[in-house]
Amino acid sequence: MGLAAFLAVCFLLVLSGAEAGNGSRILSRPSVVNIGALYTFTSTIGRVARLAIQLAVDDVNANSGILAGTRLNVIKQDTNCSGFLGIIEALQLMVNDVVAIIGPQSSGIARVISHVVNELHVPLLSFAATDPSLASLQYPYFLRTTQSDYFQMNAVADIVQYYGWREVIAIFVDDDYGRGGISALNDALAKKLSKISYKAALSPNADRNEVSKMLIKVNLMESRIYVVHVNPDSGLSIFSVAKKLGMVNAGYVWIATDWLSSVLDSSNVDPDTMNLIQGVIALRPHTPDSDIKQKFLSRWNKLLQKGEASSSLNAYGLYAYDTVWLVAYAIDQFLTEGGAISFSSDPRLRDSNRSSLHLSALRSFNGGSNLLKKFSLTNFTGLTGQFQINSDGNLVHPAYDVLNIAGTGLRKIGYWSNYSSLSLISPEILYEKPPNSTTDSHQLYSVIWPGETTIKPRGWVFPNDGKNLRIGVPYRTSFKEFVTKENSPDGVGGYAIDVFKAAINLLPYPVPLQFILHGDGSANPSYDELVKMVADNYFDAAVGDISIVTNRTRIVDFTQPYTESGLVIVAPVKENSTPWAFLKPFSLEMWGVTGSFFLLVGVVVWILEHRLNTEFRGSPRQQLVTICWHFNEIRLLLWIYQPPSSAYRRMEISKESTTSGLHKQVVTRKIQSSRRTSSISRVSGASSLFAGFRVRPRSLFSQ
Repeated sequence: MGLAAFLAVCFLLVLSGAEAGNGSRILSRPSVVNIGALYTFTSTIGRVARLAIQLAVDDVNANSGILAGTRLNVIKQDTNCSGFLGIIEALQLMVNDVVAIIGPQSSGIARVISHVVNELHVPLLSFAATDPSLASLQYPYFLRTTQSDYFQMNAVADIVQYYGWREVIAIFVDDDYGRGGISALNDALAKKLSKISYKAALSPNADRNEVSKMLIKVNLMESRIYVVHVNPDSGLSIFSVAKKLGMVNAGYVWIATDWLSSVLDSSNVDPDTMNLIQGVIALRPHTPDSDIKQKFLSRWNKLLQKGEASSSLNAYGLYAYDTVWLVAYAIDQFLTEGGAISFSSDPRLRDSNRSSLHLSALRSFNGGSNLLKKFSLTNFTGLTGQFQINSDGNLVHPAYDVLNIAGTGLRKIGYWSNYSSLSLISPEILYEKPPNSTTDSHQLYSVIWPGETTIKPRGWVFPNDGKNLRIGVPYRTSFKEFVTKENSPDGVGGYAIDVFKAAINLLPYPVPLQFILHGDGSANPSYDELVKMVADNYFDAAVGDISIVTNRTRIVDFTQPYTESGLVIVAPVKENSTPWAFLKPFSLEMWGVTGSFFLLVGVVVWILEHRLNTEFRGSPRQQLVTICWHFNEIRLLLWIYQPPSSAYRRMEISKESTTSGLHKQVVTRKIQSSRRTSSISRVSGASSLFAGFRVRPRSLFSQ
């Protein structure tokens, strides 16, 4: 018993020591944890983010329920919208042993700094870098705490599809942010069977002269749908120049990404500026209404009245505030589980004898990978709603408000979410219902378009520098009444040409076209070859007496037939309804053979049955009657056959065979037989406005 008591005491001492050890680790929490913040202080987003981050740090430090006495210390650095300065400022943050960096707002700077944080194991959380390519596995320490442009461009594509447009012109800033967004837009439009017809790139520091040259160029093009994806600080200059060029009038469509809503939300725009953007459709990251959001807005407005805030609050300010809380929750969980804030030197970063960079001051965060996992596991409700990063590195429930600029403010005409696409109901309500992403369920309120009209713009015009449609016409040498060469302004004429021109004249706009003869005029051309040239896009369309046959319908589409079948000869067929009509199916020789077999069979049956069957006995007359009974049975079977009821037969001459020079080929058919027809040939998938006339997908009428 003494040994047992001794062991029990030792066990209790070990257990108490373990508890003391755990307690010492809890008590060893650092008093201060440094985090960094990178953004441009004077930018539209930076002015809001600066105050939002500071308010969030103050709220975290004032909350005793988080970090258990550890205080957050934020170190801010100004990137000045420069990738070079952004790298320098990021390295200066690393020297201060930060465990996480909030920012930057620029996608280009975020891409460069991501290489630095990958090596030093410091998580980088950006509240404004929206380039979709940043979610690549190449940047494991980059986390996006705002909506990705991947979702925003899908929203733009859904808007384009909703209004039935097929081509857009993308105006974008030529940097990582612009190129990444437009690349995502191109992919999203391709899924909707639409496309970007032209990409108009602007340099990051483009002046009005460069903007003017670009807008003049795109104004000469076909599409009137412009998607503007530029930086908030320079985007309004595009609309200023467009207004002077008359490009914000009726017939034009402007779709701006969330940069425009950020500018309008964070500043009091004067009426002259609002006049520049009348009728524009804009997107804004959707943040659901809540009590904590309303309280924060009231708090911000009070600071704005006191002069402590330099601009109004926009969506990026809300994301910056929630990002700080995400960092606080993750660090708290990291420390609670026994994580230590420690750094170690990287042996690869050694100063050379003559170097003054002091690279040895850069140290790796030992707990970086563990803290990174905590960010993905953190889930809370912030100012922007549910704040959680999914396995793809994006925030859950991406959604946008669809806005229409009219008068002196913004009109909310609907919502977009990746859950239910376009709708009139807020996304948080739709999340509780089964998803319905069919195009029939898409809805938006009416839009006031540029020019103060509610009529949806067509979205395209004939370009001033566009090419005429190439219309192929067979150069016939026979049956010239249908189509042939003429000494007219168009150079061609005939019945098929007249039908085509009549259809064109029904359109409410002019159609520039050019008739091109196919053939040398010495012999009728090959119609199969003409149809193949349409399918190969050598001709935009073909007009003529072209028959609709199966092998041609596999490569092109045809209009409805505009003429009936070709020449026919109708001749009466003499009817004979005499009682002896049953004899017509067989010739005289056939009837002779049938009668001979009848007599032969009758004699054989008589011989076999005469001795046993009393019916085959009697007088010769009675026996002959018995044999004739078999003849009546055969006659009854033949009577069932009925001759053709048609009173006429005809000989129909195939129209294409006639017009192709094979006019000697004659086909005999019944009147009920099928007819061959002629029509205008067209490329597959064309507009029905031209009575079946079709052009190449890239030409004007594919809208």
